[in-house]
Amino acid sequence: MTPAKFFALIQYPIPHHLLSRLVGCLAETRVAWLKNALIRAFIKVFKVDMGEAAEPDPTAYATFNDFFTRELKPDARPLGEGLLCPADGNLSQFGPVEADKLLQAKGHRFSMIDLLGGDAEAAKRYSGGSYANVYLSPKDYHRVHMPLAGALTEMVYVPGRLFSVNAATTDHVPNLFARNERLVCHFDTEHGPMAVVLVGAMIVAAIETVWAGQVTPLSGQVQRIRFDQPIHLERGAEMGRFKLGSTVVLAFGGKVDFDAALAPKTKVSMGQSLGGVPTSGREFV
Repeated sequence: MTPAKFFALIQYPIPHHLLSRLVGCLAETRVAWLKNALIRAFIKVFKVDMGEAAEPDPTAYATFNDFFTRELKPDARPLGEGLLCPADGNLSQFGPVEADKLLQAKGHRFSMIDLLGGDAEAAKRYSGGSYANVYLSPKDYHRVHMPLAGALTEMVYVPGRLFSVNAATTDHVPNLFARNERLVCHFDTEHGPMAVVLVGAMIVAAIETVWAGQVTPLSGQVQRIRFDQPIHLERGAEMGRFKLGSTVVLAFGGKVDFDAALAPKTKVSMGQSLGGVPTSGREFV
């Protein structure tokens, strides 16, 4: 058994939510010496570039979470052309949605219907479209931005587990992104429907959005919120953030002509062009 497979298997019996909540409490401590020690250790271990941060002094942050979701300098992430990358990280997989399936890792596909919380009607919007998965590693900038300008029409909380979403786990835990707790954000854009799915993970203490504040953790069943007055967000605008790292799954109703230089596990930055805007001959409703 490989170390990666062993790491994936030992996660099954772990109390994911309890562990994540405990880490979340620690990440919110305001005890100065403790939060400063945590931040300094994190910077050292993960080689975080504080030169990009709007506030480069690690001790200036009130909590570890404030440091982790730190704002960058205004010129740190210039916006490219076409479809924008929503976050810093690795572009783990991308391509066409085929027969309701998206590629998680070699040998593992997952269902669009499952990803969207069992909503078959919503999944039809992305049939024949495109998707992209962006994994945010611990050292990355953890705010998520809009790939395209759009109007938020619905937000769906889907309960689930909190497996790690690093490469070892995506390679060995089937249906991972449709198994973990997640927040599905549906947008209407001038290029067709777009879903931005914020996937929770081990020790992710919370997911926040700019329109609702902290949304997770919740529990129980799928919860849907429709916006009768859609919330409009501009291309490149912040839409949410992770309190500790995870993955963003993008889905588009149209086909995306991805940049030919991109390949699975390519390092990407927020604002980088992923390719042209989605295109389709279908009428979107």
